[in-house]
Amino acid sequence: QVQLVESGGGLVQPGGSLSLSCAASISISSINAMGWYRQAPGKQRELVAVITSGGRPNYADFVKGRFTISRDNAKNTVLLQMSSLSAEDTAVYYCNARRVDYSLRVFNYWGQGTQVTVSS
Repeated sequence: QVQLVESGGGLVQPGGSLSLSCAASISISSINAMGWYRQAPGKQRELVAVITSGGRPNYADFVKGRFTISRDNAKNTVLLQMSSLSAEDTAVYYCNARRVDYSLRVFNYWGQGTQVTVSS
């Protein structure tokens, strides 16, 4: 079992920046991939960015060039740095950890979510 705790959400003006942090209860070096998803009101949850255990990031097209995902294995945290935010980025942001065991079973763990609101 993996517990994930997000922090860093809040209210930011359009064009501003915000950083989210996700702290894991276990060593993230044992987690195959960690990522951030978001869900806006009335919409499905969507992938924002993911980073593999090897440190390779992948981004949704709508955040490329604006968001940066990184991981700190020593602190067991994953960061999402967001810039050039717009109202369309308003959503609840969720941290995700995905583990694949030796039998290739996939386990997904989720944080409780943190609200990001972009508004003037």
